[in-house]
Amino acid sequence: MAIQIFGTKKNNDTKKAQRFFKERGIKFQFIDLNEKELSWGEFDSITDSIGGLDAWIDEDSKDKDGLAYVRYATEESKESYIIDHPSIMKLPIVRSKKRAVLGHAPEVWKKWAEEEK
Repeated sequence: MAIQIFGTKKNNDTKKAQRFFKERGIKFQFIDLNEKELSWGEFDSITDSIGGLDAWIDEDSKDKDGLAYVRYATEESKESYIIDHPSIMKLPIVRSKKRAVLGHAPEVWKKWAEEEK
């Protein structure tokens, strides 16, 4: 199983990602970030794939205090805060092999789904 979806059960874009792969008969692993946080290895791998720490941040997040914090935090503090607070992450995080994409990205998912068949 090469597809992993990280998100939260209440996040609409996470639900869309699950539905996308389910409708195409593609098996995936769902990881609820409210129950299990990302490991540092997963975080680093995804960060490398998406182009840096700032790509993690959902500027439309309702967690305004969290957004304010990460804007001015040191890199190390920002990493820890992002891992501990999925409410400021752009969700879902969809991984396939060494690649990752954040947010609602059906064009990318479609390419990956075709590779899985």
